[in-house]
Amino acid sequence: MDVWTAMHNDKVFVSKYMKPLEVGLVKDQHETELQADFRQMRKYVEDNKLLDANYLFYIANFVSIVLMEIVAYQILSRFGIGWIPYLITALILTTAQAQLGWLQHDFGHLSVFKSRRMNHIAHQIIIGHMKAASSHWWNFRHFLHHSKPNIIKKDPDIDISYLFLLGENLPKYFGQKKRGFMPYNFQHKYFFVLGPPLLLPFYFHFENLYFVLKRRDWLDLLMTISFFTKLGWLYGPILGGWGTFGMYMFVRFLESHWFTWVTQMNHIPCDINWDKDKDWFHLQLESTCNVEPGIFEDWFTGHLNYQIEHHLFPTMPRHNYHKIAGLVQSLCKKHGVDYRCKTLLDGFADIIRSLEKSGQMWHDAYYHE
Repeated sequence: MDVWTAMHNDKVFVSKYMKPLEVGLVKDQHETELQADFRQMRKYVEDNKLLDANYLFYIANFVSIVLMEIVAYQILSRFGIGWIPYLITALILTTAQAQLGWLQHDFGHLSVFKSRRMNHIAHQIIIGHMKAASSHWWNFRHFLHHSKPNIIKKDPDIDISYLFLLGENLPKYFGQKKRGFMPYNFQHKYFFVLGPPLLLPFYFHFENLYFVLKRRDWLDLLMTISFFTKLGWLYGPILGGWGTFGMYMFVRFLESHWFTWVTQMNHIPCDINWDKDKDWFHLQLESTCNVEPGIFEDWFTGHLNYQIEHHLFPTMPRHNYHKIAGLVQSLCKKHGVDYRCKTLLDGFADIIRSLEKSGQMWHDAYYHE
């Protein structure tokens, strides 16, 4: 019940599609006090319109990104391709792409417009035409992640055992079964080579292309082509064909570090386990953690430093997370649920600590059990 309520903002519309699939009614299990309190909080959120977006926030966000792209182009076109203007342009484009990543995330979660259709159109334009990725690919991966965060074989974000083993349970399982071909006890070291540097430039490009071709998603492919057409039209006369491609890959390389560290600090250090059929509140709190708020932290992470609130209310506009954070903390305190919040640097460091711990657990299980 809670997961369906959380993931859909237009329940009447969604119910029309579910009606033909109905095979029976499932009687809800006994409602615990925690579930009752959380559902009361959900009612508070809806009654106080905390699921309604402030359009000025998103307009300002979008305009700032467009201005960054204009400034980046003007710098390179006016000052030439010396290493200083080249580097400044790359840094500005990286910032614009990172912020576009957070912006498309809002539209993908149906957090901006009342209309699902308008959210989907905006999402397709931003992630496709402005970021060269598939909106349907993102929806497929990300909604699975939110439904079952950090659940083995159900959350695609942790299905990376070909390179990394995460948490405590999977390393033990792989070690005992003598599985895996990577030296996982060194994964906290090779993460700096195979993790942030390659996630966007290589893994995501391959996954996107494979997804749209397999699904024959020609509209998403067309949006991606429009991105590269615009890129070539703007920067081709300045940098040439290969130079433009080099700039693009350099920007993706820089953005990949930004994206990876921000998105993984909220989940990798948390509980990663097989599906135990936990209730919505416990599942989200045990698989996520927050980073302390602040002007820089909020901007740098796209408000994903409020990861707990985002996972509990995935369709909530991000500018409202701080309004509900205190109530979530109070609910956790009342029911003895751990509400984890750390500094930004601690969040980054915990990724490496967690990888090192998991790798050692695999090593011990592989060679000593």
